[in-house]
Formats: sequence, structure tokens, C-alpha cells
Amino acid sequence: MHPILPQWTLSSDVRQRLDSSGTFSLWRILSKCSLPDRSRHLRTCGVRNLLCTMGKLKTLHCLRPSRVSLMLLTLVCLFYLLNYFSDVKTDSKLHAWVVDPSHRKLMHQHTQSILTRQCRPQFVRNAIKTRLNSSWRVTDHFLWRDTVLTEDMFQYPPPFGLRDMRGKLTDILNLLPTPAAQVHLEKACQRCVVVGNGGILRGMELGPLIDQFDVIIRLNSGPMQGFCRDVGNRTSIRMSYPEGSPKKWEDPDPRLLFVAVVFKSVDFSWLKAMITKKQVSFWDWLFFWQKVPDRIPLELSQFRILNPDVVRETALDLLHLPTPQSHIWGWDKNVPTLGVTALNLASYLCDEVSLAGFGYDLTQKGMPLHYYDSLPMTTMLMQTMHDVAQETALLKGLVQEGVISDLTGAVHCSFCSS
Repeated sequence: MHPILPQWTLSSDVRQRLDSSGTFSLWRILSKCSLPDRSRHLRTCGVRNLLCTMGKLKTLHCLRPSRVSLMLLTLVCLFYLLNYFSDVKTDSKLHAWVVDPSHRKLMHQHTQSILTRQCRPQFVRNAIKTRLNSSWRVTDHFLWRDTVLTEDMFQYPPPFGLRDMRGKLTDILNLLPTPAAQVHLEKACQRCVVVGNGGILRGMELGPLIDQFDVIIRLNSGPMQGFCRDVGNRTSIRMSYPEGSPKKWEDPDPRLLFVAVVFKSVDFSWLKAMITKKQVSFWDWLFFWQKVPDRIPLELSQFRILNPDVVRETALDLLHLPTPQSHIWGWDKNVPTLGVTALNLASYLCDEVSLAGFGYDLTQKGMPLHYYDSLPMTTMLMQTMHDVAQETALLKGLVQEGVISDLTGAVHCSFCSS
């Protein structure tokens, strides 16, 4: 995923002409734009084909700046239209999914036993530490105004680091509160549940039990309205990136935290607009691969930025994925899913961690990929950014060793009869 437009080389006189017409900065941005996910290849191909129709770049020597501007304006319009139509939903009607009542009962008993047993302080983090090979450690899981910005933090591009983004980072951090302003934990020993968006949740009626956990982490725009019976109606942390964030806000808890994950430079521009209650500029909006929210209705104290070291630790130390490398076209298959990254974050926040709605069982042809739509499970075969097999092996190992709990049993079912 994350295909990147070709890095064109312009001669000095062409560069001057583009600069004089005020369009070179746009050209430079477009040439570096990354568009994640397979469904966005259409846009990339459309842009690339339009560039090709312009002929070889050397012909730009003969073009007047006005013609260059006109062609770039056409490019922007095409990009705008493709971005707009990319937000069309595939299938909003939920297909029937039959749930075995006896299996649902076992799932409820399993979850109830986790909630009622003695909580073990610092249990999950101590277990995770034994799997870490790096000499460096994550000191702050969120970035704060007084966070010490080390050179390691700028070694890699997002989401593994913040290379070439020191200025944008500083601007955002100056808007955020200091750690002293954060809310203190209410209990000495806390249980987290990371609620994935998996179709395994549909019909399981696990919502009331999920709501009993101390910290409830939800991912992207996973909805609650209409699905409370299965997924609950409380949220402690909503973790997302711009394109994945809810267009319709459903989290009423005034203590909720929105944790932003940065995948590209323009994500900082969007986050700043959300914090300052301003509109996302048209130029920034062009570089999102689908429509992003116009506002996040939260107070300043409720915004957080995930330290990219958490993503890097997840990828390199827990999943043992290859070191991030620069490529002309997209990423290696080395970007951890938001779910596994949230699990690692949860190990810093809570003493015990459980998962719900995780796991991709490709043998279950009829099971929906998400609890809120009818995309088939096989859709996961089309993605190229995440190493699902490696992530499944990690999660299964953690569940089997008792480090974390799988409430829904799609990763590893410890409560199943067979």
C-alpha cells in the first residue's frame, strides 16, 4: 500500500518557471504523495496517467508558465474528484450471520472470569519486556510539550519516526498540555480491552461485559450506535489517523482521549486544524486518500499524539519485521496494523490487556470482515501493507502464554471445547 508518485527531476530553468507560476510547491508535494490501501490505486493510476499525457518532462521547456499552471490545475481537479468519490461505501446492508448460542455463552463466561479474577499489577508490560531485543526503550508513549526529542525519533519517516517533520511537530506540541495536566488513573490496577472491528463481534452480545473494563480502546471509526449490544457504549481512547477517524462523533465521555497516529506529513496539518477548531485547507485536503472529518468535538486536553517509537517497537521488536527502507513505490510489508500497535500502547497504560474483535479466519467465507458492514473476510487478501500472518503468530503466542486474553476467541480460543 502507500504507492508513491514518481520522483521527477526538473532542470533549473523549468524549476524557475514553475516557481514563478506558484505551482512548483504543489508539483513537489504531488510527486511525494503517498496514498495507502489498495482501493486508492485507482487515484494513483489516474494521476500517473495524466502526468504521462503531458509528455516527457523535457517538453516543459517549451511550455509557458500559464500552460503548466493549466495542466496542474487539471491534475488537481482530477485528484479532487477521485478523492471525493473514494468515500463511497461498498455495502451498508448487513448480511445474516448465524451465531451458536452455546458458543456465545462460553464467550460470556470466559470474559466474566477475566473481569472477576484478581488484577495483577504491571503484569502485561513485564511480560512484553521479555520479548524486546533493542537497547532503547520508549520513555513516553505519548508526545508532550516537554518530551525530549531524540535523534532516533527522526531517523525514519512516519509511522516509524518523524523524519523531516521537526518543525511541524514542534508547532503541534506547543498546543498540547503538559503531562502534569493529564488525568490520573482511578485504580491502582487497571484492565484494558482493545476493541477491534472484526466481524466476530457481530451477534455475540458482548457489549455489557466490554463496558466493565477500566480502559476501553477503540480503533478508527468503529461505530457504537446501532451496535452497542455487541461492542458496548463506552470509550476511553479512540485511536486513529485522519482518514480512519469518525465522520460522525459518537463518543460522549468527557474524559475520552483521541490518540492520533501520524502516517504522513499532512496528518499534522489535519491534527492542528482539529485542535484549533479550524477548517482543513483545500490544499491539505487533496492529499488524503479519502474524506477526513471536518472537526473532532473534543477539548484541547483530550488530544494526544502517539509516540512513533511505539509503532517502531511494535514493528521491529515485537513483530520482528524488516527495518523500514526507502522505496520508490510504497512500503515493504512492514507496517503494523493499528490493532497490534494499540495492544502495545495498552501494555503501557494498563496492568492487564484483553482483545475483542481480533483475528482473520479466512476459512470462514461467510463471516464479515467488520461487525458493522458486509465486506467479506477475503478482503484482507487484497491488502499489501500489513504482514497479517506475522501479526497472527504474535497474538496467538501471547494468548497461549497467558500474557493477554482473547475475549472473542478468533486469534486463539482458550474457552472453546475443541
